[in-house]
Amino acid sequence: MSETPTVTWLTQEAYERLTAEYNHLIGPARAEIARKIEAARAEGDLRENGGYHAAKEEQGKMEARIRQLRQILENAKVGEPPADDGVVEPGMVVTVRYEDGEELTFLLGSREESAAGIEAFSPNSPLGSALLGKRVGDSASYTLPTGATMRVTVVNAKPFTG
Repeated sequence: MSETPTVTWLTQEAYERLTAEYNHLIGPARAEIARKIEAARAEGDLRENGGYHAAKEEQGKMEARIRQLRQILENAKVGEPPADDGVVEPGMVVTVRYEDGEELTFLLGSREESAAGIEAFSPNSPLGSALLGKRVGDSASYTLPTGATMRVTVVNAKPFTG
């Protein structure tokens, strides 16, 4: 059974920023970490070589980020924000009100987009999927990890502009 890739909505600016990061990591950053590993390896006994182990750990983290960026960029939907029609969809900044009156505002989209300082919720998250297609004034229920049901009302839905 193959997993369907998740489409990530990105602004052109976010796409370019992530592409630049990816290109840096697969080029100059990979070459630099290879030099660090080789220099540490040349120092001798690898079992007690802290520099070697640190460089290998750094390499592992970098390769994980490369894989993450590749997946995001391969499945990105780049372009203009969605229409300002009050319908909740990826790329919208959504405000919801809980039954206790507390409000939460977040970007429905990729956390890679949230560099603008706003919290992001995936459209595939329980809250995100419950809100897809809802309009301002609509209510939705979703299940918390504890099994409890939470109910929210859409207060606002505007396109994310960065």
